[in-house]
This record gives sequence, structure tokens and C-alpha cells, in this order.
Amino acid sequence: MRILLVEDAEDLGLAVERHMTRQGHVVERARDGNDGAHHLATAEFDAVLLDLNLPGLEGTVLLERLRRRGDSVPVLIMTARGDVEDKVHHLGLGADDYLVKPFDLRELDARLQALFRRRHGLGTSRLTLGNLTFDAAARRVSIDGAAVELGGREYRLLEYFIVGRGRVLSKEQILDHLFSLDDDVGINAVELYVSRLRRKLEGASFEIRTIRGLGYVAEIRRG
Repeated sequence: MRILLVEDAEDLGLAVERHMTRQGHVVERARDGNDGAHHLATAEFDAVLLDLNLPGLEGTVLLERLRRRGDSVPVLIMTARGDVEDKVHHLGLGADDYLVKPFDLRELDARLQALFRRRHGLGTSRLTLGNLTFDAAARRVSIDGAAVELGGREYRLLEYFIVGRGRVLSKEQILDHLFSLDDDVGINAVELYVSRLRRKLEGASFEIRTIRGLGYVAEIRRG
């Protein structure tokens, strides 16, 4: 996923950022509410990890503004405020989940995956697409039962194509999903990773087609 982390506590923010990156996610970090608001106004994210007690714009206000303008990006609150009233209030404002500090990073992983599946209408983490099996919980991909070894970005690219199957995804969209703002890469990097992924998916009935001038579309090949 492409995740926006809005957290001013340096130790926790760095720990979450490193952990999420190791899990294969792209993480953009904001250290105050105003910076978080700027990120949300200028880029698209798959999820937001939001602290409440932030310098500048408070997390509560940021959440309210986000929902008021109709942005449905999943928001997971991360806060030391564990009162039931706080939870009920923020869930009522439109937060999708609420995690009380301190927490285990494995629980954060599980909750993020649940939010991702819910948003994209996936009832389970294990999908079968023709002869290709994609298990998000185990991070395993196989074709006709044989394991396919994918690098971090290759895995994330396949996941993006699976979620967006049947839709044309532009190279610019893919670039934003695979790389952070700090990565100095261009469109050629997208073409390289798509080419690598296609080679590793040879024999799969889930194929990635080029739509000239528009991007790529992934779908199950029939027959």
C-alpha cells in the first residue's frame, strides 16, 4: 500500500516507517497536521495512519476536514487516548479503525490488511485468479501450485494489478504507487518492473496487457 503516516513522535514514527517499508509498503511521513493536510491534498494514498495529538493542525480536525470534502481513504487512528468516549467520537467522525499506543506492529499490519481488503471488496486475503493464487496474509504467489519468487516492488505491483483488475492503470498511477516522493525515478522504472513481473508470471492465466497511450490492464485470460 501507499501509506501516509502522520506522527510527530520521532521514535515511534521512525519505527513504524521502517517496519512498513520492510513489509513492502511505500510510506510518506508527515510530522505535523499541516504537513499531513498538504500530503492529502496533493497525492493519493491507500491508507492514513493518524496520530491525534499533533503540532499545528490536530488529528481530529484533519480527519474532519478529510471526510467533509468526501475523501474516503481509510484512516487508522494511532493514539495514547484509549477512553471509550474518544474511540466512539473519532469512529463517528469517520475513522475506520482505532489503535491505542503502545501497540504491537504485527497488530498494525493485520489491521491495515483488513482495511485494504474491506475497501476493495476482498472478503479474504487469499485469491485464486485462474491458475494464479495470491495469498496476501502469507505474502505468497503461486502458479499451478508452484511458488513464484517476487521482489518487494514486484509483489506490490502484482497486488496493485489484482486490486485494479479490469481497469486501465496509467504509468503515472503505478509510479505513484510503487515509489515514494523521495525516490528519483521516472516512467521507465514502471516499464522495467512491469516487464520483470510479466516474465515471472509466464504460464499464468492472469495477464498484464499494454493499452497503447494509456497504460496497462490486468485480467484473467479466458480459454
